[in-house]
Amino acid sequence: MQYATLGATDLRVSQVGLGTWSFNSSVYGPVAEDEAQRAIAAAREMGINFFDTAPLYGDAERDGIAEEVLGRGLRGWREQAVISTKFGRKPTEGNKPNFYGAYAVQSVEESLVRLGTDYIDVLFFHSPFSPDEIHDDVWAALDGLVAAGKVRYIGHSISKFAATAGMARDWADERKIAAVQVVYSLLNREAGQLIAALGAAGVGVVARESLANGFLSGAVARDAVFPSGSLNARYSREEIVERVEQVERLSFLVRGEVASLPQAALRWVLDDPGVSLVLTGAKTAAEVADCAAAADLGGYSSDELARVSAVCDRDFPAA
Repeated sequence: MQYATLGATDLRVSQVGLGTWSFNSSVYGPVAEDEAQRAIAAAREMGINFFDTAPLYGDAERDGIAEEVLGRGLRGWREQAVISTKFGRKPTEGNKPNFYGAYAVQSVEESLVRLGTDYIDVLFFHSPFSPDEIHDDVWAALDGLVAAGKVRYIGHSISKFAATAGMARDWADERKIAAVQVVYSLLNREAGQLIAALGAAGVGVVARESLANGFLSGAVARDAVFPSGSLNARYSREEIVERVEQVERLSFLVRGEVASLPQAALRWVLDDPGVSLVLTGAKTAAEVADCAAAADLGGYSSDELARVSAVCDRDFPAA
């Protein structure tokens, strides 16, 4: 495993991190607790030290199921791990945005209990859709959490890119955030310019959805039928076929030491100098091991990257 410094922070992070949305969530297909624990153990064994979670990763009756699962998986290993979680959205509240001071404090206190820790390395705003959702008192509350040692750094997990990328730029300029999470993959490269700007400004960039919700796993066929309630269930047959055909055109990236399409997809992201690390939402120990190997692969040549640019003549909207 290769490691990088997350922006201008003092956090040394594995270039591949483990995202936990799938742990006991139906959005990507449920993962049982024992399988999730094997995935976490495999991540640790492969040298992954960055783990991302959120209160939203639960269900209508219980917030933060994934936080609880992760906390159990990292028991006795906290000092080696870098943990990021989020605030502002909970499944028990219908994913309603709540970006104000008292809510942030309460959310962090609940996350600390679920994770079984007394501090969070990076606390991300969880996908505000508009600057209007941000209450003025949230910044003083976040400063207080940092001063108390309960949170080390603040970040912004970006969704609705066109509407909120400017927020990330402004917050970075004002030195309010130390890191961002952003969708970035071979099928969706719209964040490329923002990544370059933030990376140059010393903001850590965590790339997510870099397997395009499974389309870049190579396991999705033209006639795939996705379970009701999953993210990909929203796509029409035409949209599924378009994505599968684009993935097929990128198959040349699997060559030599690059043994799988997931490795190719993550390696391409890591070849961007503005990216600190890339998250994988791998559900099994075998998937974790396959994705983790991307960090140790050599980068693609300039000719190969140019060919990618020629093939990727459009972006596919994130789910």
